[in-house]
Amino acid sequence: MNILVTGARGFVGKNLCRALENIRDKKDRRTNLEIEHIFEYDIETPEEYLLEYAKNADFVFNLAGINRPKEEKEFEGNYLFADKLLDCLLECGNKCPIMLSSSIQASLIGRYALSDYGRSKLQGENLLFDYGEKTGAKVLVYRFPNLFGKWCRPNYNSAVATFCNNVANDLPIQVNDRSTQLTLLYIDDLIDEMIDALQGKEHRCNYDGLEPIFCENGKYCVAPVTHKVTLGEIVDLLYTFDSQPKTHVMPEIPNGSFAKKLYSTYLSYLPKEKASYDLKMNVDQRGSFTELLKTEKCGQFSVNISKPGITKGQHWHNSKWELFIVVSGKGLIEQRRIGDDEVLRFEVSGEKIEAVKMLPGYTHNIINLSETEDLVTIMWANEQFDKDRPDTFSEIV
Repeated sequence: MNILVTGARGFVGKNLCRALENIRDKKDRRTNLEIEHIFEYDIETPEEYLLEYAKNADFVFNLAGINRPKEEKEFEGNYLFADKLLDCLLECGNKCPIMLSSSIQASLIGRYALSDYGRSKLQGENLLFDYGEKTGAKVLVYRFPNLFGKWCRPNYNSAVATFCNNVANDLPIQVNDRSTQLTLLYIDDLIDEMIDALQGKEHRCNYDGLEPIFCENGKYCVAPVTHKVTLGEIVDLLYTFDSQPKTHVMPEIPNGSFAKKLYSTYLSYLPKEKASYDLKMNVDQRGSFTELLKTEKCGQFSVNISKPGITKGQHWHNSKWELFIVVSGKGLIEQRRIGDDEVLRFEVSGEKIEAVKMLPGYTHNIINLSETEDLVTIMWANEQFDKDRPDTFSEIV
């Protein structure tokens, strides 16, 4: 299969082309699609290439568009290029499927009623629908809502990109109305839909105003996963993400959630100096103990380094429990239930990594058995450490 992508250097085009390359090069195991050539066409591509690409394409993604022209008249490029592309396909007699990236602004409803951009996109839609009726070619028109994700250009046409960039780079942001709600489509969800479309599994809809109504024979196509979020919610999340190196707390980012997608987007704008951060090491003659990461509901992670021959621990907890995972060195973990004499012993080593549970009501320790090597242990506790209520009581095993 040969695929033509116009607007290949734009935000969507760049993400799509990289995804197509992964499929072509067998790096993406989720699909068995066979892709031979990816024709990338952009504003800097010699114009004569368009006819050749149109002749050999088995599927066309028309992502080319003008979003922020110097003059309103330049919006006409949104349908003039589409017209040129369709003429090339007609000249070649190529009736392959063609997808068009339109915008919800093409609805010309509500705040979009006077949108010159929306009118230009609507003209492009009509051109494509007419072309489909004339040739019998399959046409797929997507009206995108607000898009966000990695590689989106800040200070251009995405508030989310601008907010992510500014918070990541310690620049101010301005929000006039925190209650303003956006419908957002994450770039990976969009790319998944486009790969589905490539395989004839696109999702179709009609529109009730601005809302897509999914139906099998809908006139339009739509990505099925979007998020409705207010500007205030976006800003609050971003400042929470930005504070993580100071608090060590990783906020909740459930799979598929807007928060998870926004966090990935925010991270893509981080400058080098914020891509790493120091951790506070508590160091003494025995070694060190460093808190690595805290979570809102699932405890915290730490790393403990014990010098040769050192014993650490010798305490117990009422409700707190931990996992000790030795990743380097050789050690012995001992546990004894309070009030009993029997000692449970676990020999542990970085050569055979295993997890040992520190049981509530059991005093426990960890001993470095080596005379030369440090013992390195990753520790997880089921709750964050609370200095006012540490739930930790000294007692030798």
